[in-house]
Amino acid sequence: MSISGSAAGRDRPRRRRTRRPHRDPYSAWALLGAALLTWGGTTGAAHAAAPSWTITPSAGGAHRPYIYAEGTPGTVLEDKVAVTNPATRPLKITLRAADADNKANGALGLRARAQDTGAWITFAEREVTVPARTRAEIPFTVSVPAGAVPGDHPGAVVASGGGRDAGVSVHLRVSGPTLSALTVERVRARDGAITYDVVNRGNTTLSPRLAVRADGLFGAVLDRAPRALPLELLPGRRVTLTEPWKDAPALDDVDVKVTVTAGGGAGDSATTTARFVPWGALGGGLALLAGGGLAAYGYARRRRPAPDTQGSTS
Repeated sequence: MSISGSAAGRDRPRRRRTRRPHRDPYSAWALLGAALLTWGGTTGAAHAAAPSWTITPSAGGAHRPYIYAEGTPGTVLEDKVAVTNPATRPLKITLRAADADNKANGALGLRARAQDTGAWITFAEREVTVPARTRAEIPFTVSVPAGAVPGDHPGAVVASGGGRDAGVSVHLRVSGPTLSALTVERVRARDGAITYDVVNRGNTTLSPRLAVRADGLFGAVLDRAPRALPLELLPGRRVTLTEPWKDAPALDDVDVKVTVTAGGGAGDSATTTARFVPWGALGGGLALLAGGGLAAYGYARRRRPAPDTQGSTS
């Protein structure tokens, strides 16, 4: 079943999204679609036993886990999503669009209010009833504003129905100059961990790599080679990340250096100084010294002869 309808923006030139294969630089975009499943979740246990409906890009199958669109400012792009209802009764769904975002810890999620890609998407129909055992295709348009900033604009198409939410991530790139840049800020080392902020200062989605080194008074105490982080950092976002350091020295003065790099030449380093002092052991030692001093003082007082209080008479 194909669902069609009028969409806004027909008075402007349209550019149909081509479905030719393209190099995918975003290894975690499919994870956003998976995150959408837990973002809304189910609202009733009764739905757990019923066959689950799905929403996917209308073409491409498993080889197209998300929607990719690219156009210049002022362009209107077209695509479709497909909702499959395997149940034996009709399914009513409501469609909406949202902006993708990084949570404070870097996980992908959705903004509560669309201001970017989510606000540019218009559906042919927002409310659709899908008959039993039927696949329905719903067209939508992405109207890229004339003043849109070049670069990546992540979003999602979210469907709600049958007591649950599900969605498809939308990777929109606005044509124009791109910049890959990041900064590392606020490095802290304490409590068995190194905490730091990474800020995407460019207009492309970044896949960061992390390297950490710490040098103490007598040489290196930590040296971790660069490795990929399980994170896709969206343009303009700041995240706070934590690197475990359970074997930090007990007593040392350490310079910690955090280096983060990404494709396109993005990279930055930041340092901090951490002083490790075994306050527990020192406190215990001081307590023992204090206790020993008090004991010696008490012993000396007991050993001191008592003064002669009887006077002599003549």
